Amino acid sequence: MLNLFFPEKTTVIVGLEIGTAKVAAVVGEVTDAGGVNVIGIGQCPSRGVRKGEVVNADLAAEDVRNAIVEAEKSADVEIASVYLGVTGGHLTSLNTHGVFTAASDDHEISQPDVNEVLANAKVFSRPSENHVLHAIRQHFTLNGQAGITDPIGMLGGKLELDMHVVHGVTTRLQNPVRVVKGLNLEVEEFVFSGLASSLALLDNEQKQMGVLVVDLGAGTTEYVVYADGVIKHTGILAVGGDHVTNDLSHGLRMAPARAGLLKREHGAATIEGAAGQTLTLTNENGFPDRRVNLEHLRRIMVARLDETFQLIDEDIGEQGFHEQLRAGVCLCGGGARIRDIEKLAEEVFGLPATLGRANAVGGLRSATDDPELATAVGLVKYGAIRQKSQRRVGLVGKLKNLAGSLGLF
Repeated sequence: MLNLFFPEKTTVIVGLEIGTAKVAAVVGEVTDAGGVNVIGIGQCPSRGVRKGEVVNADLAAEDVRNAIVEAEKSADVEIASVYLGVTGGHLTSLNTHGVFTAASDDHEISQPDVNEVLANAKVFSRPSENHVLHAIRQHFTLNGQAGITDPIGMLGGKLELDMHVVHGVTTRLQNPVRVVKGLNLEVEEFVFSGLASSLALLDNEQKQMGVLVVDLGAGTTEYVVYADGVIKHTGILAVGGDHVTNDLSHGLRMAPARAGLLKREHGAATIEGAAGQTLTLTNENGFPDRRVNLEHLRRIMVARLDETFQLIDEDIGEQGFHEQLRAGVCLCGGGARIRDIEKLAEEVFGLPATLGRANAVGGLRSATDDPELATAVGLVKYGAIRQKSQRRVGLVGKLKNLAGSLGLF
């Protein structure tokens, strides 16, 4: 008896984020059912990255190696390849539009027609040195009927496609790839970090209702707008938690390391309850102890965080997305640990704000509950989606080849 069942093996996928503050490697196990379980984590402080981009390849390589080794020990696996998160101020996004026109209105849309409209949507003006990182389908429109997800087999003379494209400078995208490959690791794909974070945090209902994801990193802040189930807009600000620390360092006249410690231990995104309070800082160099006004410290933080949120709010307002964000704002990244950050987000955006937690991911709670690991966890989910798609294509190919040998095609 002929067996047409092709078993799918459990797959191990690794997400790697080479961030400004830390390098994080998350190991996920993807089962036949399509679920993702985090089975290992490796982290290391980052020294060779600034504003999300590699500035010292040797230091970055050493930190990546340490994170990978820790992840291998944690998961008891040998890592050979990774899905790599990338970011940086050089990345740009836009929405494009493609059109295919048939000879008649009763034309049946075929795969070649879809391929043509896809190719047309990918034609847009960009610098010659830029590489397209993502070209994400939004919705098809056929003879004026919008919101179509799969037009093949439908009748119509004019097929249109809206697409979201993310692109960036090729050489700057290749720098982290070279670091990883220098460690004898393969890069399966490099993925916009903001996209990865949104995959980790959002469920289908949130994507359909409309939601803004803001990833507050140390060197950059990425944001992604979902509505009607698809990505509508993405953006990056070359501003992050390090800028808050630098503001405190200048405003309070102290070393960045001490300012960073104060930010983590006493900082907040609101000045509520800080009036009249002071902090006594012990000086380890023999100088007199110093007193810091807590309200002043928090005003400095609020000013920078408010400005960051305002810039995002202005951008999504100009794009006309405010009314589409019925599910509110979802925050992640290291900045999401700042006390009362969701309150400030609600004030600026005029929307409910929550701290993100990895969605539909099992395994180690230290990964699924940590807002700083959202990107790395999301990279694992991205890899799972990609590999599932590839296995599906491969399975169809196997069935066709087998059917062909039996004379069915």
